[in-house]
Formats: sequence, C-alpha cells, structure tokens
Amino acid sequence: MKLEVPAKPENFDIQKNIISQIRDLINFKNLEPGDKLPSERMLSEKFKVSRNVVRDAIQKLELYGLLKSRPQSGTFIANIGITALNGMVEDILRLDEPDFKSLVETRILLELKTARLAALRRTEEDLDQIYKALEAHKEKILNGVEAVQEDLLFHLAIAKASGNSSMNTFMLIITPEIITNFEKYHVCDVGEAHSRIEEHQAIFDAIKNRSPQLAKQKMKEHFRELYKYCYNIEIN
Repeated sequence: MKLEVPAKPENFDIQKNIISQIRDLINFKNLEPGDKLPSERMLSEKFKVSRNVVRDAIQKLELYGLLKSRPQSGTFIANIGITALNGMVEDILRLDEPDFKSLVETRILLELKTARLAALRRTEEDLDQIYKALEAHKEKILNGVEAVQEDLLFHLAIAKASGNSSMNTFMLIITPEIITNFEKYHVCDVGEAHSRIEEHQAIFDAIKNRSPQLAKQKMKEHFRELYKYCYNIEIN
C-alpha cells in the first residue's frame, strides 16, 4: 500500500509569493467571481516556478474558499467580492508556517471528530481500507521496520470513512508536514511501537461495531500515549 498525499511545498516563502502573484493577477486582469484563472502550466511559466508550487498555492487558496477547482474545467474565482478576496489573501500571507506542535494539536482535534463520524458513517469498503492499513502497520512493526507511513495511512483511511470531505482534505494537507518532522521528533522504542498496534486495533473495533463515543475515546487515548512517549509532547 502506498501513501499518496500532496507534495510538501518546496518553500513556504515561495508559496506565499505565488499566492501574492495570483492575487495581483486577479486584480490586474479585473477578474470577477466565477472567472477562470489561467492553467497551472501557464501560471508556472509566468511565475517561473514548478507546477507543484503553483498547485500548492491554488490548493491553499481553495482551502480558504477563495478559489474553486472543477475537474476537467479548471480553477475559478469563488463567489466572493474582490475587496474581501484581497483582504483574506493579506490575512493568509501574514500566517506563519505552522510548527510541529500546532500540527499535532490540529491533527488531534480533527481525528477525534473523524473517528466518531467514521463509526457512524463507514461503509464496508471503508472498513476494508482501514483494516488493510491496520494490518500493513502491524506487519512492519512486528518485523522491526519503521511504519510511519502505514500509521498515517490508517488515520487517513478513518478520515475518508468519516464522509466529511473537508476534514479529509485538512488531513491530507497536514500529513506531509507530520511525515517530514517524524524523524526529528520520533523517539519510540520497539515496546512503545508495539502498543500502537493494540491502540489501532481498539479504534478499528469501535468503528467496526459502530460505537462513535468509544471510537472517539480510543482515539483520544491513542494520541495521549503516542505524543507523550514518542514525541515528548504532553496532550491534555
């Protein structure tokens, strides 16, 4: 199984610069809500950056509701006034790059909710994907192999099973940062890694049995232990 997530922006300052240039382009061309932006290829050539950098900037603006991508059609300005759009872009540009603890806190808030919703909404297909991720993680841990991607794949499968596309998108956005910072913070020994297997199993069982409150509680216990022993971060 392969973990597929959006690529981490090549540089936070470059991403901010591209967002600023997209804003300037909208203003220069007097584009209105519903108007289409140039293609990613055209923007990458104009701004002299890779298409991945342009795509990351567009995804961020879409996350904040300023742009809307339509499959096979392109990217369009959302139904928001240009004055409001400019103000929101300024707010986005003032945001600092999130630190690891901030990502951890955001992830926990998201996953307590997704676990509960997954227990209520999961399909048999969702359950199968969660189980496959559970087993892939277990196999690597038992063989003494690092399993960070399999761990995150398990949690992403739960997010998808929640049936909430916005939460799933947020998880996909913060996941690359968590992977990037893993080696810096990860200090789990083999015994602690083995306990993750039991915690994952308890979460899976609660979702399988459609027990939303139990799923949320088991996810909370999982994070409390995970970040205390593996990342040296206290979670209340």
